[in-house]
Amino acid sequence: MKQKRPVPTRIHRTAEDWVVDVFVHIVAVLIFIVCFYPFYLAVVMAFNEGRDATQGGIFFWPRKFTLENFRRLLEDPVWANAVIITILRTVIGTVTTTLFTAMVAYGLSERTLVFRKIYMAMLIIAMYFSGGIIPYFAVLRSLHLINNFLVYIIPGMLNLFFVLVSISFFRGIPKELCESARIDGAGEMKIFSRIILPISLPLLATIAIFTAVGHWNAWFDAAFFIQNKNLYTLGYQLMSMLNQTLQNISSQASVEVSMFSNITTMSVQVAAMLVAVVPILVVYPFFQRYFISGLTIGSVKA
Repeated sequence: MKQKRPVPTRIHRTAEDWVVDVFVHIVAVLIFIVCFYPFYLAVVMAFNEGRDATQGGIFFWPRKFTLENFRRLLEDPVWANAVIITILRTVIGTVTTTLFTAMVAYGLSERTLVFRKIYMAMLIIAMYFSGGIIPYFAVLRSLHLINNFLVYIIPGMLNLFFVLVSISFFRGIPKELCESARIDGAGEMKIFSRIILPISLPLLATIAIFTAVGHWNAWFDAAFFIQNKNLYTLGYQLMSMLNQTLQNISSQASVEVSMFSNITTMSVQVAAMLVAVVPILVVYPFFQRYFISGLTIGSVKA
């Protein structure tokens, strides 16, 4: 005899429930519009002729569609080189930071590690206290990292906050997995690469996405530690353009340029901003599955 499936009971909704739901949805839509529309307008301006955009009246779609802003941006050797440097920095920096942080955290997660308490104390002190920009500059100069591409990579190879989070994660991994591998003759590096890393994808993805966003948007180190224009990043070039526009916004030179060209400084700015934002928006969905689960790492583990 077949068992009847239980009929789900319907929750009775009062008029007050409907009013609250409608109010919440209206507020959510308004917040979405306020947050999303400025970015959407920047996209519209990036695909519109710069001189035409200065006349105003553009709200929802380009009035004179063009790709000239992006062409001018990518044809400029300074911007093209900045994009390449930023991509190299983001890829190399993300891989090295993720792996090096995981390796250090895996070692510190072992309670029998010699001098472990001293290492943890040094890590916590370094995370909360800084010597300042001048001692930091002196250290980088002594390491010959000033005006060197490696200044983007080496100082950030160890993320102290993620070390603490990773230690909590690694301690939650059953010890039996590592012990059985040691009995079979596996070394620590083999255990780390063959056992620990494959089951730590949520952790690694979380570290990677935060690190990649930080490298892609960084401009501070390029401003203070780099003088070679061939090593400037996209974030620094964008910041420099914004500052230069604010200084020369009323200059006669910029007016003359806009008179003889459909491209303005503002149109190139929004195109550069779009180039800087889109890669992160494209990459994020591929990490979202691991990223969401990785946000709770360390919150419930001892």
